[in-house]
Amino acid sequence: MGLTRSEQLPHGSAQAVSAADVGRWEAALAEVHGRISQHFARSEMRQRALAYLRGLLSGIDRKNGWQLAEFAGDATPDGMQDFLNRAPWDADAVRDDLRAYVVERLGDTGAVVVVDETGFLKKGTKSVGVQRQYSGTAGRVENCQVGVFLTYAVAGGHTYLDRALYLPRRWTDDRARCREAGVPDKVAFATKPQLAQQLLARAVDGGVPFGWVTADCVYGADPELRQWLEAQQRPYVLAVRKDTYLAAPHPTGVWRESVQTLAARVPATGWQRLSAGAGAKGPRWYDWTAVPLAEPAPPGWALWLLVRRSLTDPTQLAYYRVFAPAETALTAMVGVAGTRWTVEECLETGKGEVGLDEYEVRRWAGWHRHITLALLAHAYLTVLRAHAAAAEEAAAKGGTQRLAARRRQGHSRTLRPYCR
Repeated sequence: MGLTRSEQLPHGSAQAVSAADVGRWEAALAEVHGRISQHFARSEMRQRALAYLRGLLSGIDRKNGWQLAEFAGDATPDGMQDFLNRAPWDADAVRDDLRAYVVERLGDTGAVVVVDETGFLKKGTKSVGVQRQYSGTAGRVENCQVGVFLTYAVAGGHTYLDRALYLPRRWTDDRARCREAGVPDKVAFATKPQLAQQLLARAVDGGVPFGWVTADCVYGADPELRQWLEAQQRPYVLAVRKDTYLAAPHPTGVWRESVQTLAARVPATGWQRLSAGAGAKGPRWYDWTAVPLAEPAPPGWALWLLVRRSLTDPTQLAYYRVFAPAETALTAMVGVAGTRWTVEECLETGKGEVGLDEYEVRRWAGWHRHITLALLAHAYLTVLRAHAAAAEEAAAKGGTQRLAARRRQGHSRTLRPYCR
């Protein structure tokens, strides 16, 4: 069964689908499947992996075991459940292939890696890591699992690099419960920022090229994560809460003051109106300023408090701690801060297009396997769309160049009536 559904057209296009298009998509999917086939010892499991990817990429209503099995032509979900829960294959090895695929097709030294978490609403108490905790998805405390994700943003698109399941301390303190859910004994409690550092360390160790890291205040408030990034000399723009205190130069020395106080001291001429990138309604304009900090930094590096101010309500401010080379321009900081929204789009499209949240597994291995294959499916779509956009841009540029050449040769763009 091939990829013929219009819901998954690359670049979000609603144009007619040609046989050549379908052929390219099939070849691209075969290439992705070929990358991960080595991790499945039996041919049946290799074919099951391909069927699972096809199901995630399909337009079926829900990507759970029953519907994925039905889409694959199975009479029962037993095969899919066995593939996720019991078959011998390593989800982390597939994750490494996902990362290599993204780097090969989208890699850019100026890329921004973004960290964020999302909740997966669940019923009961058996799903690994589940408890009543805050879910950004729901905007309130719910019974849910929480995953931490690392995404990769470049001009051509944005997709996933890595994932981690957050285990609350209530889980890690109960080893019997962990063993029942298949959690390896070596897995200990880790905060969300500690999980983020693990994801970033794997990206660094895996040779992922990137220029910046950005994340919200859950991660910006963590000193260990910040210190690790600074020791690695990895530039970052991390959101911080309004009650954060930072050291900054003062006429009488160095004072440690709240970010609100530091922002209030900026004169009217110290703000610049800059776009944080394109939004649904055009450029997202704000007023911005960067206040130099007196925090310790390596030679040639510096720290700033970056402040964003709303145009419609100047009392609405957002704050970021920035670590970067000393010559970094305000426009670069703003561009990175504006890139953080890409992780939200990844989470939205991951859930909406490839069933990131539609799994029905309870155990550790099943969660990581489903999530990893969903991330791979998302990366595949992102690469297809990036290539389609690049082809459209090249065709448009080629058409412009041909038109200019015709004009240089004396041809008019105006259509002329046919004359005998």
